[in-house]
Amino acid sequence: MPFVAEPVLPNRLRAAPRPRPFHIVLVEPEIPPNTGNVARLCAATASALHLVGKLGFSTDDHAVRRAGLDYWHLVEMYRHADLDAAERAIGELEAGSPRIWLFSGKAERSYLDAGFQPGDALVFGKESVGLPEDLLATRADRVLGIPTLGAVRSLNLANSVAIGLYEALRQIGALNLAPSTD
Repeated sequence: MPFVAEPVLPNRLRAAPRPRPFHIVLVEPEIPPNTGNVARLCAATASALHLVGKLGFSTDDHAVRRAGLDYWHLVEMYRHADLDAAERAIGELEAGSPRIWLFSGKAERSYLDAGFQPGDALVFGKESVGLPEDLLATRADRVLGIPTLGAVRSLNLANSVAIGLYEALRQIGALNLAPSTD
């Protein structure tokens, strides 16, 4: 689905519209409200959403309406059988080799130390177990984590996506405010 800028609502803090700054990839998401929150985040940031593998819920029209996802039509969404297929599709959409960043609660490198670039893909694993250990091991130089202060094992999936995506948007200057029309 091509990028379509929605009309700007008055009295809202808005950044300048920008076509598809990033790709958000959810590998086998299990909890519908998390994916719904991520979809809304993607709609709000014009980022593409890629759902990979077996989902723990349905994304048909009836299920989407029942969940109250009235913004679903604003999401540039793709379905892929596996992560390799998602990466190939992202490469075709970006006409090149975008960088793939894997987010994990087991990372040793902070997402704050990554240098995000437009078109990068931010990949998140399923809520119960995250991304596969062998994937993290083979791409150790691309694994990022979000530092925490408390003793929790990891953050909520939708919160993690929001934290990572907004830092990436900040780094590329996508959050600069649009000129006021008032």
